[in-house]
Amino acid sequence: METLKDKTTRGLFWGGLNNVVQQGLGLVFGIVLGRLLSRQDYGMVAMIAIFSLVATALQESGFRNALANLKHPRHEDYNAVFWFNLVVGVSCYLALFIAAPLIAFFYHTPSLTALCRVAFLSIVFSCLGTAQSAYLFRNLKVKEQAQCNMTAAVCSNLVGLAMALAGCGYWALCTQTLVYIGMNSFLLWCISDWRPTLHIDFKPVRRMFRFSSKLLATNILERVNTNVMNILLGRYFTKAEVGDYNQAYQWSSKVCYLMQGTLAQVAQPVFTNVADERERQLRILRKLVRFTAFLSFPMLFGFGLVAREFIVLTIGPKWIYSAALLQLLCVSSAFIPISSVLTNLLISRGHSGTYFWATFCLCTLLVTAMLALYPYGIHAMVWAYVFIYILWTFVWHYFVSRLTGYGLLAFLKDILGFALISFLVMAVTWLLTRQLTSLPLLLAARILLAATIYYAVMRLLRVKILDECIAFFTSKISRSKNRP
Repeated sequence: METLKDKTTRGLFWGGLNNVVQQGLGLVFGIVLGRLLSRQDYGMVAMIAIFSLVATALQESGFRNALANLKHPRHEDYNAVFWFNLVVGVSCYLALFIAAPLIAFFYHTPSLTALCRVAFLSIVFSCLGTAQSAYLFRNLKVKEQAQCNMTAAVCSNLVGLAMALAGCGYWALCTQTLVYIGMNSFLLWCISDWRPTLHIDFKPVRRMFRFSSKLLATNILERVNTNVMNILLGRYFTKAEVGDYNQAYQWSSKVCYLMQGTLAQVAQPVFTNVADERERQLRILRKLVRFTAFLSFPMLFGFGLVAREFIVLTIGPKWIYSAALLQLLCVSSAFIPISSVLTNLLISRGHSGTYFWATFCLCTLLVTAMLALYPYGIHAMVWAYVFIYILWTFVWHYFVSRLTGYGLLAFLKDILGFALISFLVMAVTWLLTRQLTSLPLLLAARILLAATIYYAVMRLLRVKILDECIAFFTSKISRSKNRP
């Protein structure tokens, strides 16, 4: 019988593979689309992203996590969530369809009306797959979710590329998202064992709503937090400047999500499974934090090191302004996966209220800071954004420490070593390569040198996480070779 450790390890493997494939596809197609489309095209799509994200949060209503927290969810629970999400999703789309002209008026861009009405169809497509996704998520079927996500990513990127080559502009980005969400929902239906029935009873929704409503409000606030810059830039700056920021944000998010997305597949179900074993839960939490820090800091700090060369060589000099913004965003993005591990622990313990109020305070602080700083330009806004997100990692830790006894010194011990070593590795790499003038050579040299030095330092310090990662992948290769 498969143990929880086996399920967690397998989940991390498939979650990691899924994210590597998705972000790899995003890298390749993002480069091509970045060259084919204009800064204004990206700005158009970025300005309306917040509306579909908030509507999707309303449609999901936090029930995916609520179902994962149930010890023994029944068919009636999934069925109630499916029909509730469908009703809310269709209602949200109709409301936004009517509101589209007002959104266009807010941004002083009449052409946004038609774009909104097409782009927001993603809400309807998404609601059809929420219960199926929750079923796979609750049962730690990460492999099945990964297969759906990877297939949908390949198809949607090909569609987006074809439309960009045909000169469709921002419609290529819009359609790419619609195809991804629609196909992913369809594949979830194909691969999942669960099916809805016409016997509709919303009593399970009412039982879960006290917990899920706080997650719903929190999810909305999180979407506002991550998109507050796009909202304000779209209002006070040009579409091209919105596109510059959005390009930087998208690239930092791709690398960040390699870690965050992998952990999100397993963290909450694993914490829930050991909820009655507090000491074991704390050991798992610390191990996940160390594993995250071990990978997150070198990946994001390293990406910041090569941001300028990467942007110019891949999507072209027209995006050079994005490079400086990308370097800043990489610093805060290195802390986000660690925050994700901590918040998953809060959710697994049922503290959705704490999660909500802390996120509300974060949202309030971000919006206040952005409104105060926008007269000083985008760089001042991004500096504040980065600082606040780093600060909030320690706010999340404070709440987790009260529940688990995970002290500040222990937390700093688990993350600071990796952060400092990563920073020093990047500093040494920059010093050793700063005389190189060829951008392709500079990019390659910095990646290879930084990776080599970081690995050597981890080996020299005999870091246990590195040994465990090597042992895991060695066993995977060995098993695959022994298969008939």
